[in-house]
Amino acid sequence: MARRQILGSIVVAMLACGHAHAQNQAQPVPPQGSLKLSEIIAKIEKRDQFQYVSEIDWNEDGYYDITYRTNDKAKVEIKIDPKTGQPK
Repeated sequence: MARRQILGSIVVAMLACGHAHAQNQAQPVPPQGSLKLSEIIAKIEKRDQFQYVSEIDWNEDGYYDITYRTNDKAKVEIKIDPKTGQPK
């Protein structure tokens, strides 16, 4: 019985360490020399029929996923290159 408790404690400790290690890994970020996000959003806001930005996500593949709405309530989803601010 004591052997099972010790083995169980070891397994729990190993699982806990795995989660702590995963939290310490660096999160993907825009590359050096990228435009500021505020500059990219300013370009989006100048688009025809723009109403508001509803969502912005950084994709690990190296671009911003931006979703915005237009005056006629259309949903627009675009992928933006962080260095140029242009659609991919």
